[in-house]
Amino acid sequence: MTITMEAALAALRHHTGVVIPAYLPPGIDVAQGEGLLRDTARAVCAQVTDPGSVCLSVDGARSGGEAVGSLARGLGTALVVAPENRGKLQAAMLGTNRLLSDPEIRYVILIDQDGDHFPNELVNFVRAALHLARRSGDEPLMILGQRRSLHRPLGWLRGELEILADRVLLRALQYHAAITGTPLALEYAEPVGEVPDFHSGYKLFSREVATAVFSTPPALCGMDEDAAYRHACEAVMTVRAFLNGARLGLVNRSTFNQQPVSTFELFDRHRLTVDMITWPCKRLGIPPVFVRQWLANVIPSLTLDTLVPEGREILARIVEGVMTSLDEDSVGAPAPERRDAGTRAAPLFL
Repeated sequence: MTITMEAALAALRHHTGVVIPAYLPPGIDVAQGEGLLRDTARAVCAQVTDPGSVCLSVDGARSGGEAVGSLARGLGTALVVAPENRGKLQAAMLGTNRLLSDPEIRYVILIDQDGDHFPNELVNFVRAALHLARRSGDEPLMILGQRRSLHRPLGWLRGELEILADRVLLRALQYHAAITGTPLALEYAEPVGEVPDFHSGYKLFSREVATAVFSTPPALCGMDEDAAYRHACEAVMTVRAFLNGARLGLVNRSTFNQQPVSTFELFDRHRLTVDMITWPCKRLGIPPVFVRQWLANVIPSLTLDTLVPEGREILARIVEGVMTSLDEDSVGAPAPERRDAGTRAAPLFL
C-alpha cells in the first residue's frame, strides 16, 4: 500500500525535527547569507506545526550567533550556539541532540542554510522514510537528497571532486560490507542514480540512527579535527549511519543552476577532497592498496582528467595526499618510478 501524502504531512508536522546548521563567516556576503538563512528558516517553519521542532544551530558564536539568535527568537525556533567554530558536524550534533530531547521526534532532517535546499521538499523525505520503514520492516534508516547534477549547482571543478569522493566512498562501504559479512542494502537507492549523493547536505535520519550518529564524537582516525568536523562531515554522517545499521533510501531533490552562496572557496580544495576520501577509508579499515586502485579506476571516468595539464595535476595531488595520509610508512619513501609523462592509465578507445 502506498504511503499517502496525508500520512507523510502528518509525520512531518508532528514527528519530524529539522536542524539548520548556520555559519556566517566574514569571508562571505554576510547580508546575503543572513537573507538566505532567514528565507530557509521561515519556509521550514511553515512545514511544521511547532516551530520549536526546528533548530537553528550556529557553528561558533562569532560566526553569526547574534544575527541567528535574533532570527530564532522571532520565529520561535530552538537555538543552539556553539562557543567556538569547529565545523558543520558540530552544528549538526548540537542541533540534533537538542531536538532529540523531545520524545515525539521520530525523524531528524538536516537542511543547509544556503538557499539551495528547498523546504517544500521536506515531505518527500518523510514520505520516503515511511515507505522504506513499511516495506523493509526496518526502522533504522537514512534518506539522502539526490541532486540530478553536481556540476550545475556546484560548478564543474567541485562537482568532479565530489563525484570522485562519492565513488570511492561507495567502494569503501561495499568492501567493508563484504569483509564483515553484512550485505550493503541499496535496493531503495539504486534506481535513482549511479552512485548515491553521499555528500548532499540534505539528509533524513530515523531517531535511532540520529542518536547513534550525533550523540558521541566521531573517531578522528589519526587525522586532525578539521578532517572529520569540517571537510569530511557528510562522509562521517554517512559512514556512522551505515555502521549503526541504517538502510539507505534516496529521493531526488531540486537545486538551482548555481548555488546562491558557497563557502567552498574558503577551504583548501586539495585538503578538503583528500580528507573526504581519507577519513571514511581509515574508519572502515580499507587497505591502502585498494584505495590506490579505486582512485586509478575512477579517475579516468572524470572529465576533469581531460583538462591538460591542470586537471591531471589536481588529481595527481589528491592521489598523493590520500596515499600519504593512508600509508604512514610511505612518508619520506622514494616515489615509485613514473611512467613517461606523455602517457596515463586509461582505456585506449571510447
